[in-house]
Amino acid sequence: MLGAFVRAFRTPDLRNKLLFTLFILTLFRLGSVIPAPGIDSAAIRDQMEIITSGDQSGVYALVNLFSGGALLQLAVFALGVMPYITASIIINLLTVVIPRLEALKKEGQAGQSKITQYTRYLTLMLAVLQATSIVAMARTGALFQGAIPVSSYMPNQDILTLVTIVFVMTAGTCIIMWFGELITERGVGNGMSLLIFTQVVAMFPASIMSLFQERSIWIFTVICIAGLALIAAVVFMEQAQRRIPVQYAKRMVGRRMYGGSSTYIPLKVNQAGIIPVIFASSLLYLPQLLVGLLGQDSDNRVVNFVSTYFLTGTHPVYMVTFFVMIVGFAFFYVAITFNPTEVADNMKKYGGFIPGIRPGRPTAEYLDFVLTRLTTPGSLYLGVIALLPMVALGATGAASANFPFGGTSILIMVGVGLDTVKQIESHLQQRNYEGFLR
Repeated sequence: MLGAFVRAFRTPDLRNKLLFTLFILTLFRLGSVIPAPGIDSAAIRDQMEIITSGDQSGVYALVNLFSGGALLQLAVFALGVMPYITASIIINLLTVVIPRLEALKKEGQAGQSKITQYTRYLTLMLAVLQATSIVAMARTGALFQGAIPVSSYMPNQDILTLVTIVFVMTAGTCIIMWFGELITERGVGNGMSLLIFTQVVAMFPASIMSLFQERSIWIFTVICIAGLALIAAVVFMEQAQRRIPVQYAKRMVGRRMYGGSSTYIPLKVNQAGIIPVIFASSLLYLPQLLVGLLGQDSDNRVVNFVSTYFLTGTHPVYMVTFFVMIVGFAFFYVAITFNPTEVADNMKKYGGFIPGIRPGRPTAEYLDFVLTRLTTPGSLYLGVIALLPMVALGATGAASANFPFGGTSILIMVGVGLDTVKQIESHLQQRNYEGFLR
């Protein structure tokens, strides 16, 4: 593998892609530590140990994870990639129910460009909403749960300063979208995925060090060994797939013979990826945000109900709801991204068939049956992995913010890491080089 890295940097065009990707990621991390105007980041850093030692399983844990800690510093990139992720998920879901979006999806590159434009607009609106919510929480002291006086990190609270902070954070989200597109076009790997990967990895060393300082050496060793075993299990599940053989019959076109080849349809056990976990977390984030804005002492029954059952991630009701939502969204997302009828029709059009299965409707029913059988363990696997950090809270006593082997972070690191390595490997194989995974 190290030899493959050396050969990758010896290839001029691939070296330029890698260096460009690293340069954009460096700028991205730089924007995550630059405070927004009117924010005293020194006052926040002085009390950061108090903040990070608290339980962040509630209102802003997910947003802080995807911002790489920039949220708690009220940085320019405090929102991270969360608005874009939420917008992308919403657009994908709306594609199923809005005929106009479904028609655009089938138009090829032109339609996809239009959908991308809609995603950008929605991201901008969500960024304004989230930035306003975060500034409002910071102004009332709810963002840091009262650990820091508001006057110390936000001395000027006039309306112009607050609007400027919201504007800068929203502009930071637009820059993040631009960075992601630049990496996808000129770098290596998927741009937004690498930005998410960078933010998650940025918090990993601090979490490891905090866990080492808080727990005994034996508990720390056990957690690290369990974390490595968890990573190995996630790698195994992410690589697992069912290969359905497809045979193409020979056919004569003019004077030339086509077909007669064999291939397969790869169906992954985790066909939905990390999307169900992110979407379920995003929905559970909304009622928690309501509590953060209105305050836990509100007389509203809905607010009291959310405060009791959904404010902390360790409550059984929260955990059961989270698990059920992940399983449900996994089936739903797979259903809208993989159409067995469309795949069967395309196979029939080009003379392909699954051995032992008649083309057409029987093929679609067979693919749907296999996909359901695969999605069931895949969705349960996602739910279990996502709940592991919450279960670990009670077992180790560590705060969720300081638990490095969280389910979402491990899924992101392993998934994006594998995809990026495969893309680099494909570049090397095009030049007759040995790949990484050999």
